[in-house]
Amino acid sequence: MSFTVAIIGRPNVGKSTLFNRLVGKRLALVDDQPGLTRDRREAEAELEGAPVTIIDTAGLEPGDKGLSARMRKQTEAAVKLADLVLFLIDARAGVTGADEMFADLVRASGKKVVLAANKSEGRTAEAGLYEAYALGLGEPLAISAEHGLGIGDLAEAIAQARRELRGDVDMPVEETEDIASHPLRIAVVGRPNVGKSTLVNALLGEERMITGPEAGITRDAISAELQWDSRILRLFDTAGLRRKMRVEGRAEELSVGDALKAIRFAEVVVLLLDAERPFEKQDLQIAELIAEEGRALVIAINKWDLVRTPDKRLKELRETCQRLLPQIKGVALVPVSAKRGSGLDTLMQSVFAADALWNRRLPTHALNQWLQATVEAHSPPAVSGRRIKLRYITQANARPPTFVLFCSRPKALPDSYVRYLVNALRESFDMPGVPIRINLRKGANPYAKDSG
Repeated sequence: MSFTVAIIGRPNVGKSTLFNRLVGKRLALVDDQPGLTRDRREAEAELEGAPVTIIDTAGLEPGDKGLSARMRKQTEAAVKLADLVLFLIDARAGVTGADEMFADLVRASGKKVVLAANKSEGRTAEAGLYEAYALGLGEPLAISAEHGLGIGDLAEAIAQARRELRGDVDMPVEETEDIASHPLRIAVVGRPNVGKSTLVNALLGEERMITGPEAGITRDAISAELQWDSRILRLFDTAGLRRKMRVEGRAEELSVGDALKAIRFAEVVVLLLDAERPFEKQDLQIAELIAEEGRALVIAINKWDLVRTPDKRLKELRETCQRLLPQIKGVALVPVSAKRGSGLDTLMQSVFAADALWNRRLPTHALNQWLQATVEAHSPPAVSGRRIKLRYITQANARPPTFVLFCSRPKALPDSYVRYLVNALRESFDMPGVPIRINLRKGANPYAKDSG
């Protein structure tokens, strides 16, 4: 028997576009004009290897007369027939009064719900995604039906709901992204002449990149694919990143831009330092850029074969790293010799570990137990004589781990206390070296009224 999913939401949030995307055919009319769909439309699809019946519904509109009432009746009938309700909002518009009204209707149905925030491409949709938590329908999935973004995550959420409702599996305690389904993108970056191309060649096992003592040989971000311990990787060798005042000529401006694009495209960035001159100002600026971009980071110390007291020197460098880069506390620091090919196995294991942490998702109940204990250990300071109440936390995204914290006065919470929370999260859940983001939102527990 097929599993039935009803897509519902107010007009023009993209229900028919999502319907077409899930069934793999252009069956429903799509236009910017709201209210184009007026009847229920059904089609069969296969998601995660299982048959699913998808129902496209008319946009829910307030009103109890005429056409709006008949459209609403059709939608309510679809909800009654469905095993799962896929509730869609427009992330760019944010949560509206109509969304809140129909969320109440969905909760009252008692049906299992997957909440999706459509049109989530771009930063303008971020606020709407966080607002969606307040609907009390669970964690919203960021998707773009038009561009196909997040559809894999949505299909997995539907498949997971199907398994739970049919008793096939238990709820997972902790989730991670599917990290083995595509090549892991790794960018090797650093100052000029630290040995980036030599390191890439050593990992590839061949002289693919031109190397030499002259700085600036590599101009473009060059990629190459390889397999390491059964994992497919795509390596990006990049031009050396100089300080802006020392960028010389248009060609180097372009190559620096290419290196920055490689950082933004990568999942893990290996920052290569020179063992004889580590942690120079430019190294720290590059590390800060990587953290700001939210990439997973591993620091490799090259030319380690030239170090005379390796154990003592490594201890010193780790202490220096902790002091100079507190925002990525615990980042892996791996000594290598690209020229001799030593330390590569340790480096790649650190890359895989960083990627796993970057993809990690923490269960909401564990996060809120942690929040209660953390606040009890060190409560937020009173600002202008008023206490700030921290009420609820949930993870909004992985890659990097991003959390939404609901509190009474988000603008008044000091940055120092947010840093305390980040460090406590990192320590309590064993997440060294990965960028962690906490977004503050005003409000109480957004799921307090969730009865479904």
